[in-house]
Amino acid sequence: MSRIEYPANIRVIRVMCSSRIDPVHVLYALKSGADGVLVSGCHPGDCHYINGNHRAKRRIILLKEMLKQLGLEPERVKIDWVSASEGERFTRIVKEFVEELKKLGPNPLREGIWEV
Repeated sequence: MSRIEYPANIRVIRVMCSSRIDPVHVLYALKSGADGVLVSGCHPGDCHYINGNHRAKRRIILLKEMLKQLGLEPERVKIDWVSASEGERFTRIVKEFVEELKKLGPNPLREGIWEV
């Protein structure tokens, strides 16, 4: 609503709570060729669903370990805390993540290097 611009090469998928993000969804996105996945949720202590963001963080930590085991850079997945009123902060986090992904290069799954 603030008309803040963020990179055009991202796709925002809204869910009610960050804890709704299943690691299978993230793996599917990576397998489908996404260079990375950024999970954004309420700040710790401000979760509308009490501890949903803590569950999401634990899942992402475990997912990153799984990615290491699979030989894919765990930096391709990131979790950060942003409230709905922090549009500028969200934009900054997205831009920083896009820059990190550019340094990593294209997702090897997209290039057909891997078969999953």
